[in-house]
Order: sequence, then structure tokens, then C-alpha cells
Amino acid sequence: MKISEFVKGVIRNFLIIFAAIIIIITILRQIFYPDMVYDLKSIYILMIFSLLGALTGFILYSPNDISEKNMRVRIIIHFLALEMILISLGNVIGIVNSALHVIIMALQIALIYVIVRLLSWQGDKKEAQRINEKLKELKR
Repeated sequence: MKISEFVKGVIRNFLIIFAAIIIIITILRQIFYPDMVYDLKSIYILMIFSLLGALTGFILYSPNDISEKNMRVRIIIHFLALEMILISLGNVIGIVNSALHVIIMALQIALIYVIVRLLSWQGDKKEAQRINEKLKELKR
């Protein structure tokens, strides 16, 4: 993978993560805290969390092709690193200050991670189909 493709992926993932966080938090606030509003500080904190989440994608980056087993190991390491980094940041900022908050945040991170991985998988699937179509054309 070229570094330019990696950077595009980081930007795409940042936007997906940020959008997913905003949507999930908006729904949860509507249900549990309907009078609570977003302030500018909250938006910046969400942007920082999204950026950190996207930047940890360097764990998945490899300039060469790697095996499927190696990629699965990297995905597990990436997920665990993401959980630790974001929960630690939440603790430092003061949003995570109890065991219940840690569990809730870990579940939120896991949900957003699954959403991002599924969207990335969909993109990869479309790319593979496009490549296969071009190969069929070349074969003819």
C-alpha cells in the first residue's frame, strides 16, 4: 500500500469515526439526556478522539503485502491499543472516572470499531470486484 493511500484511509476513517460518534451520542443523549446540548469543547474532544482513533491505523499499515493471519493479528493489536489509548485519554480528560464509565466507553469504542471495519470491508470488496472485472476484460 502506498503512503498516499494510507493517508487517504486515515482521513476517511477520521470522518467515519467522527460521524459515528456524533450519531451515537446524539441518539443516546436524545434518549437519556434530552435537554443536554453539544458545546464547542465537546466537539473538539470528539475530534481529538476521532483523530487518535484514525491515527492508530498505522498499526495496520504495511508497505508490502502481508498474510491474512498477520493482518488479523494486527487488527487485534490495533483494537486493543485503541481501547487502551482512548480510555486512558478519557480518564485524563475526566470523562471516564468509574468502572461503569470504562465499560460504557469500551463498548462504544467497540461498536464504532465494528462500524468502521464493516465500511472498510465494503470498500475493499468493491475494489476487489473492480479489479476482477478488469482482469476478466484483460483475459478476453
